[in-house]
Amino acid sequence: MHLNKQLGVIFDMDGVLIDSSSFHRESWRLAGPEFGFEMTDAAFLKTFGMPNRAVLAHVYGRELPPEQVEAISDRKEALYRELAQHDLQALPGAVALVRALGAAGFRVALGSSTPLVNILFVLRIIGLEGAFEAIVSSGDVTIGKPDPEVFLKAAAGIGLPPAQCAVVEDAVVGVQAAKAAGMACLAVTTTHPAASLQAADRIVASLETVGPAEMRELVGQAAG
Repeated sequence: MHLNKQLGVIFDMDGVLIDSSSFHRESWRLAGPEFGFEMTDAAFLKTFGMPNRAVLAHVYGRELPPEQVEAISDRKEALYRELAQHDLQALPGAVALVRALGAAGFRVALGSSTPLVNILFVLRIIGLEGAFEAIVSSGDVTIGKPDPEVFLKAAAGIGLPPAQCAVVEDAVVGVQAAKAAGMACLAVTTTHPAASLQAADRIVASLETVGPAEMRELVGQAAG
């Protein structure tokens, strides 16, 4: 890929910018008895990265009416923010990479299965308010990951075609969504082992090892 061509990077949030899995796991555990379901460890690992309506369809074994999904989600996410507000931290290298990419001329977006209220809450805590040109949240998509809709909308939000974008993901469904969108994918082993993320173009243990040059090379390889 020509070095002067505009490139974009789309970040997932949970498991990429922050290690939030313990807060999500606990908030699901606390919300479950209030609404008549149990979030087992197996169910949590299988559904982490999916939008809440898909998570709830899995644990209930059926699709729920939108108003029921909204009520459960509101409670669960309120519990999440209560648990996370004092202990949430950015993952090593994440904030530096976002800032370095912006400084290097990349167009940077965020595409997450998380509700917008949680995204804004997290970005404020880790000091990345205003760092993303486009944010696509669970409320902006009809179909969750592994469908590519979230990443295609994020690419449209920064005005770039999929072939000029890379996605940074930690979840299996996220990697699948990135590849379905026709984008390069960098996977980080925060949530899943490397063996589960082999569909990604590159796998790293930490974003501390990645900079603009590596991201440019990644997009070029995938496009080539």
